[in-house]
Order: sequence, then C-alpha cells, then structure tokens
Amino acid sequence: MTPGVAETIDAFHRGLFHVVQPKGRGHRAGMDAMLLAALVDDERPIRLADLGAGAGAAGLAVASRLPAADVVLFERSGEMAGYARRSIVLPENARIAGRVSVVEADVTLKAKARNAAGLVDESFHHVIMNPPFNDAGDRRTPDALKAEAHAMTEGLFESWVRTAGAIMIPGGQLSLIARPESIAEIVDACGRRFGGIEITAIHPRGGENAVRILVTAIKGSRARLSLRAPLIMHEEGTHKFSPFVDDLNNGRAAYSRR
Repeated sequence: MTPGVAETIDAFHRGLFHVVQPKGRGHRAGMDAMLLAALVDDERPIRLADLGAGAGAAGLAVASRLPAADVVLFERSGEMAGYARRSIVLPENARIAGRVSVVEADVTLKAKARNAAGLVDESFHHVIMNPPFNDAGDRRTPDALKAEAHAMTEGLFESWVRTAGAIMIPGGQLSLIARPESIAEIVDACGRRFGGIEITAIHPRGGENAVRILVTAIKGSRARLSLRAPLIMHEEGTHKFSPFVDDLNNGRAAYSRR
C-alpha cells in the first residue's frame, strides 16, 4: 500500500471473493462489474481476458462462479494493476488465486506490440470489457486515476473490440457493458469481426429510461442482431433489487445468451 493512500477490502458474491480498492479515488467496482461477469456462462475449461480490469472485480467474479475458468486481468494503470495483484493474494481469495493473473498492458496496442504485451492472438475463449464510457463533454473529475478509468477517448470501442477480436479464438464470446448511447459505435466496431449480437437494456425501474446496456457477440458469427427483453433493476417504488438481478449480482445466476 502506498503511504497515505486509503483503501478498502470489499466483499462480493456474499463474501465468496474480495477485492482491494482505492477509497475516495479511482474507479470502484460495483453492480456494473457483477452484471458484466454474469454474461459469461461456460462450464468448460476456458481462458478469459478481462480488458481494462481495474482492481479485477469482474474477472474475479467469473473465476469465483466458474471453477474451470482461467482469467487474465489486463490493466494499463500500474496503480490499479497493483490493487488487482493484491486482491488475488488475499486469504479470502485462496480458492481462486491459482486461476487468476494480472498483465499490465494497453489494450489499444496493435499487431506485434499487442502480442508482445501479452495480448496473444487467438488465445482466449471469452473477452469481457467495461471500457470508459463518460463522454469527453461530461464534467471531468479532478481525480486523475478516476478520470483515466471513466473518460472515453475517440475510437475507443473500435480499438478495444479490435483487440478482443484478435485475441479470441473463432467462435469465442465478447461481453461488455456500456451506456445506451454507445449502441451504434459498438455495433459498428463489431463489424465483420463479430455477429449474433445480443443487446439487453437495463432500466432502473419499469417506465424509466435505460441507463446501461449489456452486449454479447460471437467471433465470426453471421447471425443477426437481436434485442432481448429488458432487465429491470429495482422493484417498483423501492431500491431493492429484483430477484433475478439480485441473483446476477451475487453470482447465483448467469445471464446466458438465448
């Protein structure tokens, strides 16, 4: 721990795994990471890449729920990669520690530089990502670590999806969470790399606008895009999660492709 830097150790999946995170600065994982992890439903021995993993919550959630999954957390920030490494070696994570590793790498690298950084071509069955999705016009946070994790750059989805397509085996699954206004960019980035795109809108409550979308796609598929029934986060008039969303958040269920 850096002297003077506050941090927390947070329990996820009702205490099945824990994550070390910065307190009061940087990106702190929560529901988005758990919903992203729930998109992976594969009981086979698989390799999964978590791009822009931060402290590793989403990748650790996959490893916790799927005992045959090996997970690599890719993170550009050396500080956040440090949190991820310390998360892995927590005593509370002993049952999954041997199946999770961290690689410091910029996921926007191309070709030989990408491979040299550890993002090796056709080496993963699944790729998950929760890329920065705050528009450049949004109010910027004075916290540089948080700004790096949240601020979208031009062509972000194109570069991240390009890397996902390169490192994934044919037939592998891409899974991501984003804001609804990014649908067009995501579909365009998938292009000929991915098909069978399935999009789910996430609404806080019935009658309220969507605040997130979940997207899955298959490398090399030529199936058409489909819009799934929306996920409603909270029961009407309360902050209580709906039963299915609560199961997804706590690792008791997966949000499988149709």
